[in-house]
Amino acid sequence: FPVHSPHWQRSCLLLGFPEQFGESSEYNPNLLDDPQWPCGKHKRVLIFASYMTTVIEYVKPSDLKKDMNETFKEKFPHIKLTLSKIRSLKREMWNLSEECNLEPVTVSMAYVYFEKLVLQGKLNKQNRKLCAGACVLLAAKISSDLRKHEVKHLIDKLEERFRFNRRDLIGFEFTVLVALELVLYLPENQVLPHYRRLTQQA
Repeated sequence: FPVHSPHWQRSCLLLGFPEQFGESSEYNPNLLDDPQWPCGKHKRVLIFASYMTTVIEYVKPSDLKKDMNETFKEKFPHIKLTLSKIRSLKREMWNLSEECNLEPVTVSMAYVYFEKLVLQGKLNKQNRKLCAGACVLLAAKISSDLRKHEVKHLIDKLEERFRFNRRDLIGFEFTVLVALELVLYLPENQVLPHYRRLTQQA
């Protein structure tokens, strides 16, 4: 859906977003999706009299991925996952949401929850899938008027895709809620960049 379409505006009202962008906070929704990341040292910016252009030299995808993860680790030594793994988990969240017919605004909220936990350094190899699943479940409950059988269907799909036990997911949901300091209603400026990217790729 285009940004500020009737669907987006209706979603904002339902989710309690302010009409205007909220005050900026420490969380930056563009940080982990910064298009500069994949380029790293292989990018060269050329500045001319009337325009500026970027040249990216050819590099093997495996080398690019390695360089990107190393640069990310240097900038965020407290984060225990690689940037490529973080992005892979987000793709899984998006694919699952399509299977369950969740709206892009719901996935955008799940991304915000997830990235906040990432940037806090709370994710690791053991809990990453539970965190991703709990973020999707919380976002779906907050942003959608789900019925009991719809919640069950979503949990079934989460259990199937992320390969964890639903009891662990239900228990971890509260852990994530506490880590987010019970703040599930989000300002528009945190959600909108994710929403734009999702609707453009859709």
